[in-house]
Amino acid sequence: MARRTKIHVGLEIGSSKTCMVVGEVKADSAVKILGIGVTKTAGVRKGEIYDFSQARACLKDALAKAEDASDVEIGSVYLAVTGAHIQGINHRGTYRLPDGEPTVTPEHVEEARSIAREVHIPQDHVYLHPIIRNYWLDGLEHSMSPVGLFGKTVEADFHVVHGIGTRIQNSIKLVREMPLEVDDIVFSPIATAQMALDREQRERGALVIDIGGGTTDYALYLNGAIAASGCIPVGGDHITNDIHLVTGLPFSSADRLKITEGDASADPVRSVGIAKLTDDRGFAEVEVSRSILNEVIRQRLEETLKLVRQRLPVGSVGEIGAGVFLTGGTSLMRGFSELAFDVFGRDIYRPELPELSGTQASFRDPHYATAIGLIRYAQILDAERAKPPGIFGKIGRMFWSSGQ
Repeated sequence: MARRTKIHVGLEIGSSKTCMVVGEVKADSAVKILGIGVTKTAGVRKGEIYDFSQARACLKDALAKAEDASDVEIGSVYLAVTGAHIQGINHRGTYRLPDGEPTVTPEHVEEARSIAREVHIPQDHVYLHPIIRNYWLDGLEHSMSPVGLFGKTVEADFHVVHGIGTRIQNSIKLVREMPLEVDDIVFSPIATAQMALDREQRERGALVIDIGGGTTDYALYLNGAIAASGCIPVGGDHITNDIHLVTGLPFSSADRLKITEGDASADPVRSVGIAKLTDDRGFAEVEVSRSILNEVIRQRLEETLKLVRQRLPVGSVGEIGAGVFLTGGTSLMRGFSELAFDVFGRDIYRPELPELSGTQASFRDPHYATAIGLIRYAQILDAERAKPPGIFGKIGRMFWSSGQ
C-alpha cells in the first residue's frame, strides 16, 4: 500500500509575531509548505503571555490566515514554547547489570534511562523533553542502544528540558480555546534546530541562535547530540527600546530606523554620517548620528551573544566545527554576522531550506524558522514511531508535573 501524505501544523506564539505554518509531509519524506498565517502579536512579552485576551485575538487571526492560505481546516498544532524560565540540563543515569545477567536487555537500558530522566527540578516546574544523547557500556560510548551486547554497566545520557508549569499551561489553554488540540509541546530552539541543521552539521558541532523580538533562543549540538539549550529574555525589541531611550524617538520611529539604517558591525566606515528616516513626501523626518545609532545596536547585540556564549559548556565553542547558524527576525540586522564572528570566532551561516517546497516564497524568511522547524520535528517523530521499539531512543517529549 502506498504511503499517504500527512499534514502537520507548527505554531509559534512569539513576542513580536504569532506564526502558524501548515506543512504537508509527502510519501518520499519531502515537505511542502501549504500556507502560512502571521499576525503581529499583542499580549506576549519575552515569549510569555501577560494579556490572555489580546494573545487569543492574535492567535485567532493567524489561524484564519493559515487556513485561508492553505485551504486546510486545522484541528491540531505542534506548539513551540519559550521563556527564560525554561532550562536545558544534561544528566546521566547509571545501571549495573545484576549478577548472572551478562547480556544487556531492553529492561536494563530502560532502567538506565529512567534514572537519567529523574532530574531534580523546582517544585513549580514540569518536564518538557528528555532527549537521549547517547549510551555508554562499560565506559565506551554508543550512539545506539547497546541491547544484546555483553557488559556490566549501562549508562544513558539525556538532555532534559524543564520549565514553569503554569506558564506552559497558559500557552496550551490559549491554543485549546480556538479550539485546537496540541499534538506536542516543543522548546523553541529545539524546533528551530530541526530546520537549521542537517545530520553532518550536528556531527561536526553546530550552534543555532534564534534571535526574535523578545527572546534569544539557542541550541548547541556536538558529536551529533544536543549539548545545551536555553533562552535569554533579550531580543530585537530591546534594541529598539535602547534607540528610543538614547535618541528620544517614538518607539515606532526607533524601530524603523533600526531596520532601515542600523548596522551591528564594528566597521567604522559604516558609521559615518547621518542616518535619516523620510516621510511619505520624501522629506527627512528623523536625523540621527549613524555612529551613535550603530553603537547602541552593536552594544546590545554583543551583550546578548556573549550571554549565549557564557551559558555554553566550558570549551564547547572550540568544538563547533560546522559553525554558528543565525536565524530569527533580528538576525537580518546588517552587520550581525560580522559581530557574531567577533564573539564566537567560528564560521557564521544562515540556514538554508533546500528540502522544502511550496507556493509561498516567504517560507524561506528566517522569521518563520521555528514554526517550520516544528513541521520537521513532527516528521522526525513520525519516523521514530515507525521504527521497531528498542533500537533508537525516542526523541519525543514528556510532560508531567515534578510531583509525579
